[in-house]
Amino acid sequence: MIRDLAWFRYHLRRFLRFSEKAARACGVTPQQHQLLLGIAGFTGRGWATISELAEFLQEGHNAVVGLVERAARRNLVRKEPGKRDRRYVLVSLTSRGEAVLARLARLHLDEVRRLRARMLTAARVRPPELREAGDAPRATGGGAGPAALSSAASGRGKSR
Repeated sequence: MIRDLAWFRYHLRRFLRFSEKAARACGVTPQQHQLLLGIAGFTGRGWATISELAEFLQEGHNAVVGLVERAARRNLVRKEPGKRDRRYVLVSLTSRGEAVLARLARLHLDEVRRLRARMLTAARVRPPELREAGDAPRATGGGAGPAALSSAASGRGKSR
């Protein structure tokens, strides 16, 4: 059980590292990417309040206000006062924000597919050196251990 949790955490962290690099390659910070994702998808409305974004990002209200301000200066989001209650700020994506998010979504969906395949392979095939005493072999052949996963993730031996 602990080994499974460790491997899950390993794959999760690799995905998060991929996500951080992809965001930067698309010209936004990882936090801005998460902000765009939260605005577009968290509420299902295509816009969100600062409080909703703070919950989605698991950040403080003031930190999210600053993040939204910086994203607005970069023309990724727009802010509007609430129609009924002007104390609320409604945040939505600009066309530039939508384009950046669409590109990142495509990249992330491709990576999720690769991650799913790696995790399923790792669950089925555990190299002999990683099997616990008494474990029945699940499949023959290796390739799911840390070294193999590390080289697969870094692109060694595969062209991307």
